[in-house]
Amino acid sequence: MKYAIGIDIGGTKIAAGIVNEKGDLIQSEMVESNPSDREKMFEQVINCVHQLLNHCSIPKQEIYGIGVGVPGKVDIENGIAVFQNNLPWTNFPLVERLREALGIDNIVIDNDVYMAAYAEWAEAKVKDDELFAYITISTGISSSFIKGGKFIRGAGFAGELGLIPTHAPGHDQPIERLEKFAAGPALQTKARKAFQDESILPKDIFAKYEDGNATARDLIDDMVTSFAHGIYMINSLLDPHKIVLGGSIATKNPVLLSIIKQKLENHLIEEQKHILNEIYISHLGSDQGMIGAGLRPFQLSKGDNLG
Repeated sequence: MKYAIGIDIGGTKIAAGIVNEKGDLIQSEMVESNPSDREKMFEQVINCVHQLLNHCSIPKQEIYGIGVGVPGKVDIENGIAVFQNNLPWTNFPLVERLREALGIDNIVIDNDVYMAAYAEWAEAKVKDDELFAYITISTGISSSFIKGGKFIRGAGFAGELGLIPTHAPGHDQPIERLEKFAAGPALQTKARKAFQDESILPKDIFAKYEDGNATARDLIDDMVTSFAHGIYMINSLLDPHKIVLGGSIATKNPVLLSIIKQKLENHLIEEQKHILNEIYISHLGSDQGMIGAGLRPFQLSKGDNLG
């Protein structure tokens, strides 16, 4: 059995895990990010990998390769983290630096949402002629698409669903970028204002929703109304065969699925309604980024190219 390291890098945390070629996560470690400085941020990535290797029984020489998921725009050919909203790594030569620091040559990087999408695509066993869509709802909102084993990348920034303007009920602006209205921080900000409570978190809002709190129900209803518009845009443009929802807001609050389907059904014409039976919430949870990243070195070794 071959093993690789999957690294999932974010603005608040870095997670690294040992993944085998079947997609099983053997062991993982997590450290806090330090986005105050590009070198301090990189040092935390190395610390996380060293911590993982020190705590696992698999020796470094048996590690087949490393996959790394990074937010924002990535130059996968040259191994460069090009642009991120929440990291100080503009045009950062991440692959070169990792090779120098870890002594492992087989390293591949990609956008973090694409890495998560790859894990979900591999787990779903989608047919080659089917279009698979992955959407994350967390600190931000983004998406990724795979067909015939290849990502649909466009010019390199495809899938940024959160940037699309949608209807924003109850917002100061009637039209707002989806991410600014329906992502976790936006929901939290609205809730703190509505409940006059600066300590409230998204999990508290959903707990209140489940308890029947009218204010929480209005907040979630508004959020899902906008999010359903975003899904409908994807569905109308690409007509995917399957959609998987990931990210902490989706995976920790499965009640969202039925609400999204109800809202989405209001927009769909009959020919589009097949998607209602093919929308799922990920059961890989927060591990999907590590798993997808860990699988990518094996995928590349088989001669596959996800574009």
